[in-house]
Amino acid sequence: MEISKSPLILYVEDNIDNRVLVRRILEADGFRVEEASSGHEAFEKLKTITPDLILMDINLPEVDGYTLTTTLKAQLTPNIPIIALTANVMKGDREKTLQAGCDGYIQKPIDVDALPSQVRSYLSSKTKG
Repeated sequence: MEISKSPLILYVEDNIDNRVLVRRILEADGFRVEEASSGHEAFEKLKTITPDLILMDINLPEVDGYTLTTTLKAQLTPNIPIIALTANVMKGDREKTLQAGCDGYIQKPIDVDALPSQVRSYLSSKTKG
Protein backbone atom coordinates (compact mmCIF):
# COMPACT_ATOMS: atom_id res chain seq x y z
CA MET A 1 0.00 0.00 0.00
CA GLU A 2 1.43 3.34 -1.06
CA ILE A 3 1.54 6.07 1.54
CA SER A 4 1.19 9.46 -0.06
CA LYS A 5 2.53 12.61 1.47
CA SER A 6 -0.09 15.14 2.55
CA PRO A 7 -0.32 18.09 0.18
CA LEU A 8 1.67 21.14 1.26
CA ILE A 9 -0.14 24.48 1.04
CA LEU A 10 1.58 27.86 1.30
CA TYR A 11 -0.90 30.45 2.59
CA VAL A 12 0.15 34.06 1.95
CA GLU A 13 -1.96 36.30 4.20
CA ASP A 14 -1.15 39.31 6.36
CA ASN A 15 -4.10 38.86 8.76
CA ILE A 16 -3.10 36.53 11.60
CA ASP A 17 -6.69 35.55 12.40
CA ASN A 18 -7.24 34.39 8.83
CA ARG A 19 -3.93 32.49 8.84
CA VAL A 20 -4.87 30.68 12.06
CA LEU A 21 -8.36 29.85 10.77
CA VAL A 22 -7.19 28.51 7.41
CA ARG A 23 -4.35 26.53 9.01
CA ARG A 24 -6.77 24.86 11.45
CA ILE A 25 -9.30 24.05 8.73
CA LEU A 26 -6.76 22.58 6.33
CA GLU A 27 -4.65 20.72 8.91
CA ALA A 28 -7.82 19.12 10.31
CA ASP A 29 -8.43 17.79 6.80
CA GLY A 30 -4.92 16.34 6.44
CA PHE A 31 -3.07 19.13 4.65
CA ARG A 32 0.31 20.49 5.69
CA VAL A 33 0.33 24.30 5.86
CA GLU A 34 3.15 26.84 5.70
CA GLU A 35 2.35 30.51 6.21
CA ALA A 36 3.79 33.77 4.92
CA SER A 37 2.58 37.15 6.14
CA SER A 38 3.98 39.15 3.21
CA GLY A 39 5.25 38.85 -0.32
CA HIS A 40 8.84 39.04 0.90
CA GLU A 41 8.26 36.21 3.37
CA ALA A 42 6.60 34.13 0.63
CA PHE A 43 9.67 34.56 -1.60
CA GLU A 44 11.95 33.49 1.26
CA LYS A 45 9.85 30.41 2.04
CA LEU A 46 9.76 29.41 -1.62
CA LYS A 47 13.55 29.18 -1.58
CA THR A 48 13.28 26.25 0.82
CA ILE A 49 9.88 24.63 0.17
CA THR A 50 7.93 23.54 -2.88
CA PRO A 51 4.24 23.68 -2.05
CA ASP A 52 1.63 21.76 -4.00
CA LEU A 53 -0.57 24.87 -4.04
CA ILE A 54 -0.41 28.52 -2.93
CA LEU A 55 -3.38 30.31 -1.39
CA MET A 56 -2.89 34.02 -2.03
CA ASP A 57 -4.55 36.92 -0.27
CA ILE A 58 -4.90 39.78 -2.75
CA ASN A 59 -4.87 42.69 -0.28
CA LEU A 60 -1.33 42.34 1.06
CA PRO A 61 0.75 45.24 2.37
CA GLU A 62 3.73 46.48 0.33
CA VAL A 63 3.29 44.14 -2.67
CA ASP A 64 -0.31 43.20 -3.44
CA GLY A 65 -1.37 39.68 -4.34
CA TYR A 66 -1.80 40.53 -8.03
CA THR A 67 1.80 41.70 -8.38
CA LEU A 68 3.14 38.88 -6.22
CA THR A 69 1.28 36.26 -8.26
CA THR A 70 2.55 37.66 -11.56
CA THR A 71 6.12 37.70 -10.22
CA LEU A 72 5.94 34.19 -8.74
CA LYS A 73 4.49 32.72 -11.93
CA ALA A 74 7.25 34.36 -13.98
CA GLN A 75 10.17 33.54 -11.68
CA LEU A 76 9.64 30.81 -9.09
CA THR A 77 6.41 28.86 -9.38
CA PRO A 78 5.18 28.60 -12.98
CA ASN A 79 3.78 25.10 -12.38
CA ILE A 80 2.34 25.57 -8.89
CA PRO A 81 -1.33 26.55 -8.79
CA ILE A 82 -1.96 29.89 -7.11
CA ILE A 83 -5.49 30.38 -5.83
CA ALA A 84 -6.71 33.83 -4.82
CA LEU A 85 -8.42 33.73 -1.42
CA THR A 86 -9.91 37.19 -1.23
CA ALA A 87 -12.70 39.46 -0.07
CA ASN A 88 -12.53 41.36 -3.38
CA VAL A 89 -15.94 40.61 -4.84
CA MET A 90 -16.64 43.62 -7.03
CA LYS A 91 -17.39 43.12 -10.70
CA GLY A 92 -14.14 42.36 -12.50
CA ASP A 93 -12.17 41.24 -9.41
CA ARG A 94 -12.26 37.55 -10.35
CA GLU A 95 -11.09 38.33 -13.87
CA LYS A 96 -8.31 40.55 -12.52
CA THR A 97 -6.99 37.71 -10.34
CA LEU A 98 -7.00 35.34 -13.32
CA GLN A 99 -5.24 37.92 -15.51
CA ALA A 100 -2.55 38.28 -12.83
CA GLY A 101 -1.87 34.55 -13.15
CA CYS A 102 -4.02 33.01 -10.44
CA ASP A 103 -5.35 29.60 -11.37
CA GLY A 104 -8.54 30.04 -9.38
CA TYR A 105 -10.48 32.17 -6.95
CA ILE A 106 -12.04 31.45 -3.55
CA GLN A 107 -14.17 34.17 -2.01
CA LYS A 108 -13.97 35.35 1.61
CA PRO A 109 -15.52 35.05 4.09
CA ILE A 110 -14.15 31.54 4.17
CA ASP A 111 -16.69 28.73 4.04
CA VAL A 112 -15.22 26.46 6.72
CA ASP A 113 -16.99 23.36 5.41
CA ALA A 114 -16.20 23.95 1.74
CA LEU A 115 -12.56 25.11 1.88
CA PRO A 116 -10.87 21.67 2.04
CA SER A 117 -12.86 20.34 -0.93
CA GLN A 118 -12.21 23.55 -2.88
CA VAL A 119 -8.46 23.16 -2.31
CA ARG A 120 -8.60 19.46 -3.25
CA SER A 121 -10.45 20.37 -6.43
CA TYR A 122 -7.67 22.75 -7.48
CA LEU A 123 -5.04 20.14 -6.58
CA SER A 124 -6.77 17.48 -8.68
CA SER A 125 -6.98 19.94 -11.60
CA LYS A 126 -3.21 20.37 -11.28
CA THR A 127 -2.54 16.63 -11.49
CA LYS A 128 -4.82 16.23 -14.51
CA GLY A 129 -2.67 18.65 -16.37
